[in-house]
Amino acid sequence: MAAAEYIAARLDGKKPLAGIVLGSGLGKLADKIENPTIIPYMDIPGFPVSTAIGHKGNFIAGELGGKRVVAMQGRFHYYEGYPMDLVTLPIRVMKVLGIRYLFVSNAAGGVNFDFKMGDLMVITDHINHLPNPLVGPNLAEFGPRFLDMTHPYDVSLRKMAFAIAAEMGIELKSGVYFAGTGPSYETPAEYKYFRIIGADAVGMSTIPEVIVARHSDIPVFGMSVITNEAHDDYPEDYVNDGDDVVAAADAAADKMTALFTKMIASL
Repeated sequence: MAAAEYIAARLDGKKPLAGIVLGSGLGKLADKIENPTIIPYMDIPGFPVSTAIGHKGNFIAGELGGKRVVAMQGRFHYYEGYPMDLVTLPIRVMKVLGIRYLFVSNAAGGVNFDFKMGDLMVITDHINHLPNPLVGPNLAEFGPRFLDMTHPYDVSLRKMAFAIAAEMGIELKSGVYFAGTGPSYETPAEYKYFRIIGADAVGMSTIPEVIVARHSDIPVFGMSVITNEAHDDYPEDYVNDGDDVVAAADAAADKMTALFTKMIASL
């Protein structure tokens, strides 16, 4: 894999413990990585380029919480026109580089009426309305043809998150994440439907990365930053705005960064 070979050559043989995927407006965490090696996506052979709002487009290696990590400062989305093998390519690359844990984050709309802008939701499960990235020939060197998804988000990592958050005075929610294709925001009727079928938050990413990580038997911790209240009772003049979503994510990014750092330090 040319991309993995290129990045590995920049890491001087140092294997990362964890991989991190940073969603819309959540790139602040990357600024906390010490002794960073910053590799623009455009320099990596075979890598797509991130075009979404709030995604800087850098692959960063360094230290966080005293541990070696690699981070994606911006992800790839199906709505950008990329096929699923490219959307999830960075996760395969991280696996080849040697990660043992994957942390994923996203900006999401809160369809749960109890969620407010700025809340942090630990993802317990998901509902996928994106194409499954494992469709096609199975890559047996990574994992099995038929993948068990009973526990997509690692139970022990979720327990760790709540314990550490309590020590830090950070309130966490938990819930089910729903992902659709985008790029249009959903209608109020769709938000109501998602809530009825069991979703707490809705977005346009993350799940394909989680499926590919679990295919490679990598434990996953997922977090959604609730950036807007995705309800079905909006006033007549309400408009869903992408820049507002990024700004709300940025405001909550400090708490998420502190939590991720302490969790990785504890691994």
